Amino acid sequence: QEQLVESGGGSVQSGGSLRLACTASEYTYSMFCMAWFRQAPGKERERVAYIYKTGTTTYADSVKGRFTISKDNAKNTLFLQMNSLNPEDTAMYYCAAGRISCNGIDYWGQGTQVTVSS
Repeated sequence: QEQLVESGGGSVQSGGSLRLACTASEYTYSMFCMAWFRQAPGKERERVAYIYKTGTTTYADSVKGRFTISKDNAKNTLFLQMNSLNPEDTAMYYCAAGRISCNGIDYWGQGTQVTVSS
């Protein structure tokens, strides 16, 4: 069974930092696209950051310069370093993987909650 398991969420004050991790199976980790999405209460799920198999990364404008997506190939783990957090970053964060495209996600994690207080 292919799995993506997130960890690292929690509560932090505005201006603080958190580092999310997503441990993947070898199969999902090898996919073309790995990504972080988030969904706040009452809002649609939105893309946060993508990292392609080539190593190229893209970010949503709202997190650019504050968040960094990265991978540890030795541990099949995807990371999201989040700095300068603000209350608008409060959401459930999901790890995701797409076999051939970041526009077509094939696997989702169960999510990890991030709460930022002012």
